[in-house]
Amino acid sequence: MASEVTLKEAEELARSLSEALSNGDAEEAASLSQRLSQLNIPVCVTINSQAYSQDSIRLKVGVEDAQSDTYIPVSVEVSADMTVAQLKDKFSTEYGFHTSLQRWVIGKRLAQDQDTLFSHGVRRSGDQAFLFILSAAAAHLTRQQDKLDQQQQCIEGIIEILKLIPRGVKDIVTEKPMPLPAAKPTPPELPVVTKPAVLPKPQLGWTCLLCTYINKPTRPGCAICGGERPKDYTVPNIYKPDPEEAQRIQQEQLAILQYEQAKQEERQRNFLHLLEIDRHSLVPNESEMECPVCFCSVDPGEGITLRECLHSFCKDCLKETVVSGQDAEVACPSCDCKLQDREIAALLTEEEHQRFLELRLSIAESRSEHSFHCQTLNCRGWCIYEDEVNVFYCELCNETNCILCRAIHKGMNCKDYQDDLRIRAENDLAAKQTNQMLERLLESGEAMRCPRCHIIVQKKDGCDWIRCLMCKTEICWVTKQARWGPNGTGDTSSGCRCRVNNQPCHPNCQNCH
Repeated sequence: MASEVTLKEAEELARSLSEALSNGDAEEAASLSQRLSQLNIPVCVTINSQAYSQDSIRLKVGVEDAQSDTYIPVSVEVSADMTVAQLKDKFSTEYGFHTSLQRWVIGKRLAQDQDTLFSHGVRRSGDQAFLFILSAAAAHLTRQQDKLDQQQQCIEGIIEILKLIPRGVKDIVTEKPMPLPAAKPTPPELPVVTKPAVLPKPQLGWTCLLCTYINKPTRPGCAICGGERPKDYTVPNIYKPDPEEAQRIQQEQLAILQYEQAKQEERQRNFLHLLEIDRHSLVPNESEMECPVCFCSVDPGEGITLRECLHSFCKDCLKETVVSGQDAEVACPSCDCKLQDREIAALLTEEEHQRFLELRLSIAESRSEHSFHCQTLNCRGWCIYEDEVNVFYCELCNETNCILCRAIHKGMNCKDYQDDLRIRAENDLAAKQTNQMLERLLESGEAMRCPRCHIIVQKKDGCDWIRCLMCKTEICWVTKQARWGPNGTGDTSSGCRCRVNNQPCHPNCQNCH
């Protein structure tokens, strides 16, 4: 038994745990649960009745008696938070059926005492339940309980009869009983010699809860109705099975051994079958089937069964699905599962597979947020750049690309290239188009000119702080101004003055400091 201090601490922890769970504080609830478990105190967690609907529910109940097989429909007023144990008590009070005689079936399953009616789907008036009344022997009622119930029913019957008797007659019956004649003296009784009681021979075996048949201790199920043996029953150590029962036990053990051996052999066969299938890129169909795309009959081994979803198709339809697809992943024609790469490679020729891989690369490039394609004519090289990277060396054409200028300018820095580009744009069509592209970036806000050297710079990603590649000026992308004053880093006399007096330089500034 726990000490008073431990019980008091457990009550406080349980109360705090209830508040934490009600408030949705998961961390506090986990901490309190750990502390409460260390006290090793029995705890019960229940849901407050206020969480359920408080509306009254008229539950329709079908009552059937185990002896008479009569079906009687009744209705009872319940609530959603009522437990099955409370429902049993209510039925015992209103109709006189002992709680141990009641077996409730709600929502097509046997209800347990701790279950709520809400957990069995009882939500509104008109929901149905089934009550089966067991016999006293099947419910294992003691004779004293049965006798008390009979006495209670007898007393209630006498009270009802007295209510029907008129007042005058009732006085005669209850208040003024007539005297009885004196009884004749009886002779003294002679002592009766009784033989000592012989204790009954202990009966070995378990009683079936359904049909009350007494089975042999080693039987796993009832020999009459097939009911299960009680889980808490153990075979007595002093019990010795008879020859017939010993033979049955031996046969059961042999059958179990044969079943385990057959199951192990089946596992081995399945494993070898899976290894054989894994050696092949395409899994052939094992039985004749109809292709769900062209509706042609396909003989065993002539079709393909997909590994992910096990849908089967003819080879031509599956190949056409891959060739005609315009996505990086090829979906099954019947569901959303994807074809594996080795299945795609086995369906296509080498040339078709190469085109499919090129399509995948093209789709990956177009869907990547920070992708840059090599500016060399007809070069397939491309990359995914990061914020601090400004050049891309293409290994296919061995050219160095400037990501900021989106061009290749050997022997020139970004400023010289952009100045030369403006001059060449008057006569060179390609230079003119490149210059127009840079002007569009400036107009759309995707690029800006350095406030000091005036070359075009871009912010690819990250915060609003950037640095000019030419003059190394730190720039605020939002205000398009130099980050610091003329004296350089730390000079807040001019510039965007971000975070001076803990104030951002602009409402939309994303930390240009």
